[in-house]
Amino acid sequence: MPSPSWQKRISSLLGWGSLALGSSAFCLLVFQALFGRQLEQLQTIQLGRDLALNVRLTELALERYPPHLVAELTGLDLVVTVRPKPSTLDPSAGFKRQAEALQQQLCQRLSHCPMVYPHRAAGEERSIWIELISPLEPIWLKVNVPSMMRWPPEPTLLGLSLVGAGIICGGLFLLVEVEAPLRSLEKALARVGEGGGPDAVPARGAPEVQRLTERFNAMVQRLATSRQERATMLAGIAHDLRAPITRLQFRLSMPQLTAEDRERCAGDLQSLERITGQFLLFAGGGDGEASVEVPLEQLLAEVASSHPADQLHLDLTPLSMAVKPVALGRAVANLIDNAFSYGTAPVVLRLRDMDSRCSIEIWDQGEGMPASEWEQALQPFHRLDSSRGQQGHCGLGLAIVSHVATLHGGRLECLQGDLCSEKQPPGRFAIRLSLPLPTDRQVSEHPQS
Repeated sequence: MPSPSWQKRISSLLGWGSLALGSSAFCLLVFQALFGRQLEQLQTIQLGRDLALNVRLTELALERYPPHLVAELTGLDLVVTVRPKPSTLDPSAGFKRQAEALQQQLCQRLSHCPMVYPHRAAGEERSIWIELISPLEPIWLKVNVPSMMRWPPEPTLLGLSLVGAGIICGGLFLLVEVEAPLRSLEKALARVGEGGGPDAVPARGAPEVQRLTERFNAMVQRLATSRQERATMLAGIAHDLRAPITRLQFRLSMPQLTAEDRERCAGDLQSLERITGQFLLFAGGGDGEASVEVPLEQLLAEVASSHPADQLHLDLTPLSMAVKPVALGRAVANLIDNAFSYGTAPVVLRLRDMDSRCSIEIWDQGEGMPASEWEQALQPFHRLDSSRGQQGHCGLGLAIVSHVATLHGGRLECLQGDLCSEKQPPGRFAIRLSLPLPTDRQVSEHPQS
């Protein structure tokens, strides 16, 4: 059974085919009405020229030979009589006009004006009797005359009707399949940016217009998703900043602050700074950063330098490639912070060259997360725990890492130690950030940091 798209395409082809046939018939009728009489006159002139030639030759032959011998030699229908037999059927008005027109043509082309009678009999073709000049006896020539019916149409009129049908169908196609869908698309474009944005435009019309409409609908969907994320981000900012700001206001209102309270205030300020940085990075702070060729093992070692060496182990293969260093460093830092916050130490940061890809893995000894929750964890403002008051965490860590991976043309995936292909994985759970390596990459020769 054909698919709905094929059924729609077949129906469209049948519709346009029927329109083409109808347009051809309409154009043929119009051209017949406009030029049919002129074509009949041209046919009459051509037939009169041929009859005049036959009449001349027959009269010359009758000067030397008897009628029956001329009839046998030429195959003409010659009758010796004073007047031909009358028609058994009354000639139509059109046939009479044709006979009169042929007589006029003969009178113009011959030295004399012969008598011409239309003749119709049951079971016979239409014919005319033409009086010949004979030296001895009256002789009539019977000639079959083709009907001047307008079917089948003249090739010229048929060609003109096909051209006219093509023009009509082409104009209607542009109007229905191109102009109307583009006008709907134009109206939808005019509504972009107004309120909630335009609705999806139905994909109809020519295939090129349908592809353009699908691209527009995809753009509208991306804009709607962006608006939703922005609204969610603004709501998240208001919610996540409220708790540390409230604590700061409360502690600063106290007459005397102890060292412990001051330390807590400093922690809240750090949380505010971290949350603000996360929001700025998620809002596209790293999109405009230029790519720079850097030794990745040194960049990752610098990112990991703020953590104790006994809690964070480094396994870095010397590797150099072009990356966005600030965005990549922030993404790796988020993965390390998540490993310490939600996993179990020690954490292992590993850099490997996997043929055509660069693999950055952060292993910890925790239980990780179920594979069914992985896609949800990549969504903005989704937390790995159920609380919302944790220090400096606003649910943007993995979303930022996924965004950075997309900027570099890479991907983000999670690994379970018990399902890992390695015999002795460095942990129980890992998140891998893999980036594509250029074909002409060069591995660094300097020793591991």
